[in-house]
Amino acid sequence: MATPQPYPASRYEPAPVPDLGDRATRERLSRAAIGAFLNAMARWRVRDEDARGLLGGMSNGPFYAMKKDRARTLDADTLTRISYLVGIFKALNILHSEALADEWVQLPNSNRIFAGRTPLDYMIKGGLPAMQTVRRLLDGRRGGM
Repeated sequence: MATPQPYPASRYEPAPVPDLGDRATRERLSRAAIGAFLNAMARWRVRDEDARGLLGGMSNGPFYAMKKDRARTLDADTLTRISYLVGIFKALNILHSEALADEWVQLPNSNRIFAGRTPLDYMIKGGLPAMQTVRRLLDGRRGGM
């Protein structure tokens, strides 16, 4: 039987994964996450109804309260969704001009993942798994795949 080989030494130290079950961690991340989310929604010209859909179907009251007062503590699911969307926003701005990056989520897409729909519609209907797929697609394109 082969002896497992030790993992090679590296100067790279991965950042610790934030514990989204910890309220203090969520409090620390929420204000910046809300600001980044609202900025992306404004740049992408996403209607409030669709923005609420991206957040898992958040109702009007909490959504507009969040827009008005960013000093809220988000739950783990909402922080995860926003994290994917911010990553998608960043990848689009690396891959495309500002104008195309801002329009991309609203444009019908012939990639078989989207089947002619817009990436926005795909992510609203598909939730977290769809956001993860879009993020992986764009990160793959960034890596030259």
